[in-house]
Amino acid sequence: ELRNEMFRHINKFSFSNLDDFKPSSLITRITNDVNNIQTALAMSIRLGTRAPFLLLGSIVMTFIIDAKMSIIFLVSLALISAFMYFNMKRSIELFNLVQSKLDKISLLIRENISGVRVIRAFSRQNYEFKKFKNTSDDFEKTYIKTFKISSLVSPCSFFIINISIICILWIGSFRIYQGTILQGKIVALINYMMQILLSLFLVANLSILFTKAITSYKRILDVLNVDTDKDIKNDFCKFHDISENTPFIEFKNVYFSYNNLPNDYDLEDINVKIYRNQNIGIIGGTGSGKTTFVNLLLKFYNYNKGSILIDGIELTNISSEFIRKNFSMVMQKTILFSGTVKDNLVLGNRDAEESLINYALKVSKSDEFINNLPKKIHSIVERDGKNFSGGQRQRLNIARSIVSSPEVLILDDSFSALDANTDMQVRKEIRNIKNITSIIISQRISSIKDCDKILVFDDGKIVGEGTHDGLVNNCRIYKEICDSQMDLSEVGTK
Repeated sequence: ELRNEMFRHINKFSFSNLDDFKPSSLITRITNDVNNIQTALAMSIRLGTRAPFLLLGSIVMTFIIDAKMSIIFLVSLALISAFMYFNMKRSIELFNLVQSKLDKISLLIRENISGVRVIRAFSRQNYEFKKFKNTSDDFEKTYIKTFKISSLVSPCSFFIINISIICILWIGSFRIYQGTILQGKIVALINYMMQILLSLFLVANLSILFTKAITSYKRILDVLNVDTDKDIKNDFCKFHDISENTPFIEFKNVYFSYNNLPNDYDLEDINVKIYRNQNIGIIGGTGSGKTTFVNLLLKFYNYNKGSILIDGIELTNISSEFIRKNFSMVMQKTILFSGTVKDNLVLGNRDAEESLINYALKVSKSDEFINNLPKKIHSIVERDGKNFSGGQRQRLNIARSIVSSPEVLILDDSFSALDANTDMQVRKEIRNIKNITSIIISQRISSIKDCDKILVFDDGKIVGEGTHDGLVNNCRIYKEICDSQMDLSEVGTK
């Protein structure tokens, strides 16, 4: 149940929440940390239910036999409890360090497995092995140091108990000589002391498990206590019918910072109006804010200042579910899941009919290779879509977005792996889709030059807005991009 709750909660994370945790750390927390708590719980049921009865029963019996001699028991228990407390306090800090270093190992494993082709292409196997070995050795040293400290509980408990037994024999021998206590009671007290020793031995073992579990519990709470962005529950189920003069999407003086630092904005003073069925192009240098712009539109992040209106309604008053249902985005990184081609295509629309799937394949030009597969859309997709080329994966991602029948289609540099001819054909097909507003982010002038409106980003600001011909004459940055990519004869033509 805990693991299920963690997974459910992580899936509610916004992009800003996910930025606070590395994927490898989340994987370790949902597997290893939950297992630590599970082990501690299982052992507490087996051993923890016995130890308290043995401990309390033995102490009660020592008081019944001889109240004065029981003081030795209380002193020894106080010493052992104090030692266990300080030992656990120190161990928790070290176990937290152990788990964080386990996160690093998970991160290295994940990077090496996903990037194995790059590593082999540059013959970096030995370097990566040394890097992993150093991290693993560091983890080993920390782990051994942690268990050296936590393992002191048992021998120290034995030492204190044996000193207590010596005290019982020493004091008891004088009292036997004085005739104030019988030899049988001394033997009974020693037996009860051994019972206490046994119960403390169980407690000592449990303390090590609980120390690990407490550390894991805190790490799990760090995830569960993340305040996910609260979503708005709204009543409307579709966009309104608005006049042609009213913008479908409007940005008004929008400011946004990933670090939430004042005067350090990643997007600054963004003002844009997008009308229904328009074809919008976005271009600019790397890191200029193009992807951030659409991330705000999809509520992946919350903007700091200004307002974003969809159909005249403030974006913060529209649920993420409603936005994601009507806005579909093809991201820069192509993602395909293991299963069949159809499973991937209907990800956003489980009830999609085969005619819609075939139409989406036709628009994205994926039918050219899907129809050549033996099982067509029922063909298997391997992990990460490794059995398809980069361009094929990109086209399937475009098809998946079209199958979801969005009102707004966002293509974030989604033609980068396509050849010029296929790029042109796909863009032409998308323009022919009825009742859809498209936003195309690209590094290529050829991919956006035919758009109804082009936005030029530079350093988090919009420095140019208009058609291709207008921007060539009025926007220096756009003109520079054109000159670097196109022949002089093409710059001013559509």
